[in-house]
Amino acid sequence: MQENPAYADVVGEVSGFLSSRADYLLERGVSPSKIILDPGIGFGKRFRDNLTLIRNIGMLRSLGYPVLVGASRKRFIGEILSAGAGDRLLGNLAVAARCYESGVEMIRVHDVKATRDLLAVLDAIEHPGEYSAPW
Repeated sequence: MQENPAYADVVGEVSGFLSSRADYLLERGVSPSKIILDPGIGFGKRFRDNLTLIRNIGMLRSLGYPVLVGASRKRFIGEILSAGAGDRLLGNLAVAARCYESGVEMIRVHDVKATRDLLAVLDAIEHPGEYSAPW
């Protein structure tokens, strides 16, 4: 899977695959509320495939199921930053911000507090009338 992945249209192909798997589950009686789509960032994807999926992650939401992205500390972030796994925080946060802006419902992370803080600030910016500072 990792040796020589090839996609002509990574977003379309991943979307089609996830749609077919969701249909498979529905046909077997799984409730739609139990289905979550994960595009498999970092698994069987080239560097540019991961970036293209993240750039277009909102398109997966059009399938009608919650989306989960697990890109935290992935190699492609390390390649961009020339950083080891423990030094990819800012790259992880950039991916989390993109996911937030695209409406992704779930983000798997290693750096929970930093990501939670980022999302709290983005949410306050997005909904300023609903946020009240503690002071």
